[in-house]
Amino acid sequence: MRESNPNSRLTIGGILNIRRTLVLAFGAGALTVSVGGFAQPTKTVKIGVAIDGTAAGTKIMVDAFRQGLRDLGYVEGRNALIVYGYTEGVAERGAQIAKQIIESNPDVIVVSSTGLAATFNDATSKIPIVVGAAGNLVRAGLVSSLARPGGNVTGSAGMAPDIAAKRLEMLKEIVPGLSRLGVVWHGSRGFSDEPEARELQAAAQKLGITVQPAEVRDVRDFRSPYASLVAQKADAIVIIQGTFTDRYNKELSELAFKNRLPSVCEGSQWAQNGCLICFGPDRTVSLRRAAAYVDKILNGAKPGDLPIEQPTKLELVINLKTAQTLGVKIPSSILVRADKVIE
Repeated sequence: MRESNPNSRLTIGGILNIRRTLVLAFGAGALTVSVGGFAQPTKTVKIGVAIDGTAAGTKIMVDAFRQGLRDLGYVEGRNALIVYGYTEGVAERGAQIAKQIIESNPDVIVVSSTGLAATFNDATSKIPIVVGAAGNLVRAGLVSSLARPGGNVTGSAGMAPDIAAKRLEMLKEIVPGLSRLGVVWHGSRGFSDEPEARELQAAAQKLGITVQPAEVRDVRDFRSPYASLVAQKADAIVIIQGTFTDRYNKELSELAFKNRLPSVCEGSQWAQNGCLICFGPDRTVSLRRAAAYVDKILNGAKPGDLPIEQPTKLELVINLKTAQTLGVKIPSSILVRADKVIE
């Protein structure tokens, strides 16, 4: 999948000339009735958007968020100023982006991952933070509970641990003789993939499958864990999607393909990079829903009072090109359930 090289600097989209008297506060009193049935904001609002990835690689998600804003009457370039920051796959850029966005003094900040949510939460307790798509926010210590977050963070939480067993069941259908399963995961303080790895191992044991864990840490040495799985004759692998692994989904997916290991992943972008099948929440839906949280906060709601949403739509993507190259036949029972097929 070809990507362009986006500008690595923080960009301000949409508005070329901003009057010095720009009003950043947006309250319930600044509403009028619109023809479409929605209350239209009459003052310009400023929104910070921090994305874990590149501008080109995450365009679909960002566009979904913009559309969600438009549906609620916030039009970039008219009454909404959006300040963007992209990590571009470099973890260390998170703190830099947080500093830049916070210094721009936005009304609310939207982030695309648990890692960025933690970075921004450490940097500010005053500017509300909406998570557009993330993992387990409770486990990460960013919210007290899904029903009542209680702090400065709200938004959408992923449900990957709850569907780990379903992914494994699909993989067993695709690879009938599956007996040895590689699990590629990352361990980091506060944002470890270990809980999901444990759940996957429990599901594997029930199916009589031996799990071979392969922890990935250093992007300069991703080949070693895969070499270990090949040496141990793994029949297939599951790549757990976390903040770290998602950042390097292209490298991890391609290595699975090159090592001829049928792979199951989560987000659809993994399938674009060679993962055999992907099954998980549709993150574009979560990013679009983030606009609703932004609207509520701009109208006076506190993030700690807004319940965390869990995705209701799960997406199944199959890469038939990968299947054909690996000599894997996708059963019709799985093909008919696919939302997207890459040929």
